[in-house]
Amino acid sequence: MNRSDAVPADPVPGPRSTGDVIVDWYAGAARDLPWRRPGIDAWAVLVSEVMLQQTPVARVEPVWRDWLTRWPSPAALAAATPAEVIRAWGKLGYPRRALRLREAAVAVVERHGGVVPSEVAVLEALPAVGTYTARAVACFGYGSPQAVVDTNVRRVVARLVHGRAEAGNARATDLADIDALAPPQRERAVRFSVAVMELGALVCVAGTPRCGVCPVRERCAWQLAGRPPHAGPPRRVQKFAGTDRQVRGRLLDVLRAAHAPVAPPELDAAWDDAVQRSRCLDSLLTDGLVEQTDDGRFTLPQS
Repeated sequence: MNRSDAVPADPVPGPRSTGDVIVDWYAGAARDLPWRRPGIDAWAVLVSEVMLQQTPVARVEPVWRDWLTRWPSPAALAAATPAEVIRAWGKLGYPRRALRLREAAVAVVERHGGVVPSEVAVLEALPAVGTYTARAVACFGYGSPQAVVDTNVRRVVARLVHGRAEAGNARATDLADIDALAPPQRERAVRFSVAVMELGALVCVAGTPRCGVCPVRERCAWQLAGRPPHAGPPRRVQKFAGTDRQVRGRLLDVLRAAHAPVAPPELDAAWDDAVQRSRCLDSLLTDGLVEQTDDGRFTLPQS
């Protein structure tokens, strides 16, 4: 079960640490997300974490529900074809994540008897699982107190602890900063890991932080310093229209909708720029998201 939401939310009596304040705030402010509910296992947590990488919650939730209904265990996903998982991934973006998640399921079945491991180091050895995801699965799936540091958490720490407007590049001290804030009680430390993430997602946001409703505003180094602006170059906003990402998505849309291999003219109709289209098709072939048949047609990978 997902023990991060099975923890009593009773406030800690007496003077409260910054971590305890954030945990108590979370008890009343948390979004009701399905992968946080009691009874959710480590596999469901792993699927959610891979899907949530660079993808908004609103887009992930319906796909996550459908995915878990269809493939409720690593063994079920491991038995699916790559084409099936790419189709099920739909419009989440970065579709190589779908193949990597299937590879992780195969590894869980082959190496761990179909049970998602609980140790961070063992999780890190799985395809699609980096340090962040491994810590998130251990923490949210198994109730192991772990520092779980994503972009939102790093931004909270940058402001709350270091007085900086933005987090900048990842730092070697990020994990230590979070460990220092976490409550000492095991269960509250687990709750803290998701609470500080939620604080960054809902209140301590990148563009216009909602400092007026922040539970730790009176302890925030950035707030106390007068909210100095970011000293580095402005954050670049990623564009999508006209990029190779968009073209790759268009080509995959054609293949997802097809029930048989697709001839080149059908793909030509997906994008006018022949040079860009060819480059993107080559990249999809290289990434293993598309296969070419002996007669020159194209299809999603079958094995």
